Parts: sequence; C-alpha cells; structure tokens
Amino acid sequence: MLRHRSGGSNTSRIPFRRKIAAFLILLFIGWSSSPVHGAAQAQPDQIKLRRELYEQISLKTGLSWVQIAAIDQYERTLARAHPKTRPLRNDAIAGIYIPGDRWSGVLNPDKNDTNPVSIRFFRGIGLDGSGDGLADAGNDQDLLYTVALKVVRHGSSEEDFPIGLWEYYHNTRAVQRIMQFTKIYGTFDRLDLSDHAFPLPVRSTYSFRSTWGTSRSWGGYRIHEGTDIFAGHGVPVRSTCYGVVEIKGWNAFGGWRIGIRDLNNLYHYYAHLSGYDKKVKAGDIVRPGQVIGWVGSSGYGRPGTQGKFPPHLHYGVYRDRGLVEWAFDPYPMLKHWEREEKKALRSRKS
Repeated sequence: MLRHRSGGSNTSRIPFRRKIAAFLILLFIGWSSSPVHGAAQAQPDQIKLRRELYEQISLKTGLSWVQIAAIDQYERTLARAHPKTRPLRNDAIAGIYIPGDRWSGVLNPDKNDTNPVSIRFFRGIGLDGSGDGLADAGNDQDLLYTVALKVVRHGSSEEDFPIGLWEYYHNTRAVQRIMQFTKIYGTFDRLDLSDHAFPLPVRSTYSFRSTWGTSRSWGGYRIHEGTDIFAGHGVPVRSTCYGVVEIKGWNAFGGWRIGIRDLNNLYHYYAHLSGYDKKVKAGDIVRPGQVIGWVGSSGYGRPGTQGKFPPHLHYGVYRDRGLVEWAFDPYPMLKHWEREEKKALRSRKS
C-alpha cells in the first residue's frame, strides 16, 4: 500500500469501477483507523497508574521504566490498529496482548489456565508478576512482567535490548518502533506526550481543504494520500507531534520531504519543502510546534526540481499496522489542531 509516501500510491491503469471501489475501501480503512475516531487520549489518572506499573515491573526485571513503557505503548498501538483481533479490557492499564494459546500453551486444554506450574508444563509463557501465585492473562502486572522478562533475558543494555525484542517479536519493524519510543520517552522523561500543533503557524496566511483521494497523474495513476496546505514560499513548517525524525531527504514525488514517527505509531509525512532546519536530522527527537523546514514547491523530478506547482505543504499520515502501513485522511485532525491552537491564542490574549 505505502510505496513512495509521496501523496499517492502508484497503481497500474485499472477500470474506473475498480478505482472507485478501491477508493471507497481506502476511505473506510482510513476513517476507522484515524485517531480522531479511535481510542481517546489517556487521562491523567491513567498516566499516573501506567507510570507506577512500569516502575514496579522495572524493579522486578531490570529493564528501565522507559523501555517497559515503549514496549507497552507499541502493543497499545497494535491494539488500536487491530481492535477485533487484539482486544483490550476496558479497565486495562497495560496495552499488552498475548493470545491464549501462547499464554497457557498450545496443547493446554484450559486456555484460561492461571496455574504457573501447568502453564510451564504446557510450554506457555504466562508468568506471575503480581506475586499472588497466579499467572493471570487478565492481570496487568502479569502481562507486562511476562513480556519484560522474556525481553530482558538478553540484557537491558543499548546493545542487548533490541536483541531481546527481536527474540520476542521476530519482527524488525517492532524492534525499530520500540527503540524509537524508548528514545522519545527517554528524552522527555514523562508519559504524557499527547499534545499536537498545526503544521503551519496559525497566524500565517494559508488555506486548505480536504483533498484526500483526488487523482494524481505524474509518475502514473495514484490517489492523493493527504491534505495540501497552500501558503507562501518560505512559511515555516512545524512538527505536529512529539516524535522521532525517521527520514529526511529527496523523493522524486515529494521533493524535499521529512517523515516523523510519533508515539501512536503514526508516520507524519511533510513534502514539497523548500528546505530544512539545519539542526534537524534523522534520528532527532522533535516536539509539537518545532520548526523542521519551510513551505516550497519541490518535487516531480530529479533532486532540486522546483516550481512545477504552486508552493504548498503536502501533509500525510500513515498508520503502522504491524506489517504494513495505511494512509488515512488527516483533514479532520488538521482542523481540530487548528481550532485548538487558535482557541489557545485567543485565551492568552484575553
């Protein structure tokens, strides 16, 4: 699905009816996976309980609370992306999901087994992390302790931690995401990193509307996977989130572009820039409102190509679903962030 992160995906020439069907499917997937229509932001009490849980598991396993938080957050993002196959309890503090067969053992006749002895006999992974003598897949401490202890077998150092993650997930994407989340949490030393900013200064002159799904022809037929925000050449472009710079450089479709991964496992894609803030490089941690570049008209050609369209920012968002990424319409989020930022400015004046 995600090939160029250029504002659209290349496809072969296909019949019109199939194009419409594909568009409707994409629209449905995007709507259902959008954070605007997904899980609500964690409340302060939940944040406090999570931090306490992570610190408890840290003391028992030797992993830092930041590493444990990163594992738990990655699992939570998968639950949001796959709510039907990775359900979470309504009262869950941890985001960990372990299927019954894996928890209790494939050959265990009791998939809800909580006896650590029989679970171990049937080669299940479930462990007692709370100290109550039960290995309960419905207990947050047991769940998080089980995963953390599996990962820490290879050590908690910067070199050993990713090895343990690989042994548990067998997925390089999972390892990369958890390492990114670890770096974000470690930089700010807190869990509440849910603030956002509109990608352009709201006091600047700009205009945008929903352009999701409109056709693009340069480089082959593709649909527009984002929102175009038209503004003057050189208007600052800002990070919308707390995140890590995943990629920076030239793309034939998107020109000078930059990609940022946030803690919700969303990839924020900024394209057609005229240039970057020189202090921002791949691997850096950014925060909402931080300037990362400037509006331009780069792209649709070899490195340095400019002026094939009016200056604007192409802003796209992609959700990581574990093995693939899907684009969804960012327009509702943009309107929400714009409204909240303007509201905050008005309140400061009054």
